[in-house]
Amino acid sequence: MTTFASGTDTLTRDALTVLQPGFTGTTAPDWLLRRLGEGLASVGLFGRNIATAEQLASLTAQLRAERDDILVAIDEEGGDVTRLEVRTGSSFPGNHALGAVDDVDLTRQVARELGRRLAACGVNLNWAPSADVNSNPSNPVIGVRSFGADTGLVARHTAAYVTGLQSVGVAACTKHFPGHGDTAVDSHHALPRIDADLPVLEERELAPFRAAIAAGSRAVMSAHILVPSLDPDHPATLSARILTGLLRGELGYDGLIVTDGMEMQAIAGTYGIERGSVLAIAAGADAICVGGGLADDETVRRLRDALVTAVRSGDLPEERLADAAQRVRALAKWAANAATAAAADGPDAPSDGGVRTDVGLVAARRALTVTGAADFVPLTEPPYVAAFTPTANIAVGDETPWGVAAELLRLLPGTTTGSLTGDDAGRTALAEAAGRRVVAVVRDEHRHPWMANALDTLLAARPDTIVVEMGIPQATPRGALHIATHGAARVCGLAAAEVIAGA
Repeated sequence: MTTFASGTDTLTRDALTVLQPGFTGTTAPDWLLRRLGEGLASVGLFGRNIATAEQLASLTAQLRAERDDILVAIDEEGGDVTRLEVRTGSSFPGNHALGAVDDVDLTRQVARELGRRLAACGVNLNWAPSADVNSNPSNPVIGVRSFGADTGLVARHTAAYVTGLQSVGVAACTKHFPGHGDTAVDSHHALPRIDADLPVLEERELAPFRAAIAAGSRAVMSAHILVPSLDPDHPATLSARILTGLLRGELGYDGLIVTDGMEMQAIAGTYGIERGSVLAIAAGADAICVGGGLADDETVRRLRDALVTAVRSGDLPEERLADAAQRVRALAKWAANAATAAAADGPDAPSDGGVRTDVGLVAARRALTVTGAADFVPLTEPPYVAAFTPTANIAVGDETPWGVAAELLRLLPGTTTGSLTGDDAGRTALAEAAGRRVVAVVRDEHRHPWMANALDTLLAARPDTIVVEMGIPQATPRGALHIATHGAARVCGLAAAEVIAGA
């Protein structure tokens, strides 16, 4: 491919403007600062970029010193998917827990407090919330990231989340359009397919996005999924019928359309990121998210040059690229104005009278479903925690701790734990417990036969075992005490540990 000079011509600047790349390190590399001067308008942050809130604020200030209207995006859903607290676990329980409580005012407060923390660090675009209806309980990538399996519930909480987040000047990016809930394949690894017919899609998948649009969601993220009833040939991210015809035309959406990560195998493994990016912009996307795994200047250069080449060859209309770049700039302008307005209100004096900074823990406690509490006596001696640990999906990653062991150790000093996987997990737990009371922690037991078998083995020998389900509670509650947390965030573990220890 021809490499173009890093000039300031309109075409080159527009090609850079539509990119949302990542980078490595906790300070901005020189290449990124240079690209900002050439037209790059957005960056995406991940856990690798964040050590502390203070460091993050310094990083975003460094970026704004180069370009004051930059969009700083992050994948901060709360719950399982956290970047602000990637090494400690989130202070917010996640969508499924909020859906279990089903208090839209609480969801709005949680989103507002999460947004306040992002804004304080200089982040102004959040790739959240997930508006996916988790209709397939075997879904390997959405799960507790969804508010639930009921369309009406997901729609009203999506709208509340958007409202809360944007009330503090952080743009919401509702995802994954047209809906990633009815899949059994993770689009990080392959291209999922949804074979629902149009009436089902209209009633189920699209309703939460209609609610988000009505609530004013400033951005929408496309999904790398094939939906033949909408477009039999192209995944949604690359489909003009879905992005331009459906989202823009039928749903009347006029904000920014962002792609999901183009390095995900659903696109990179089938089209390649350069061709995929050109096709996405041509289909109606406005911003190319890339950088979850590819985070260097070479990637930015390749994508910039692919877009410029496509325009010059006639494969991508120049006006379409210009329109996409203008939408990026329009969102940046909104974010700057919204941040100014939010600062004028004052972070501790919101119009609703204020939000508790511990609202995430409040929500996690309210989300608990406890079975067997009538006969349960809280523990006073340190237990053994058997964490039956499935493989984490890429969206969550394996850096973020989960479970109840850390919180039980604080409440009951001397608590020990083991992370167990596979057919021998139940027998290993019995051996390692060595007579101690056992707390078994599972995630989506219904999706993992080995986990269900391990729990069978454990309960047969130790019926006094306490079971904590931190995924979607599809399996029948069992154990001397069963606690469904509806999420695996740190605050979910704390709420469960409080019940176990009678705190």
